[in-house]
Amino acid sequence: MRKAFLLAGLWVAALGTYSLARAQERGEEHRQAPVRSAPPKFQPHPPGMHPHGPIVRPHPVRTLPPKVVVRERPPAWPRWGHPEFARPLYYWDWPALHGVSCVAEDSYGDQYPVSQSTWAGFGLPDMTGVEDNALDRCYAESGQDPSCFLTGCSYY
Repeated sequence: MRKAFLLAGLWVAALGTYSLARAQERGEEHRQAPVRSAPPKFQPHPPGMHPHGPIVRPHPVRTLPPKVVVRERPPAWPRWGHPEFARPLYYWDWPALHGVSCVAEDSYGDQYPVSQSTWAGFGLPDMTGVEDNALDRCYAESGQDPSCFLTGCSYY
């Protein structure tokens, strides 16, 4: 029995040494991740929809600075009569929330976050307003891109 364990141990050690030698041969040594460079200067895209339609596959995303919406005050952008869609259900600890942030994305991959402070009693029915604010901002700031969609919401 000891002989079998000894042979298995030698076999594993030899395999590890061989793998390390092969990786070094191919130049696959462990490298540190490159430092992220500064983002390019913001250039707004032309108004309207992306010429290739909405992007739904993995794609580069540019997230714009969030806009804060104050309750009881109208947002800076007009309401968009967007198409109906199935709204997500959020299973959050509603009494513990301090704020909610929702993000909408246009066909170019630009994301438009909107944040709002919550109050005592804020709940799922109030999420419609925050979601709509994100969609309205996306539509207004993307040059009326009709393919804006809600990517999701989070809380803090």
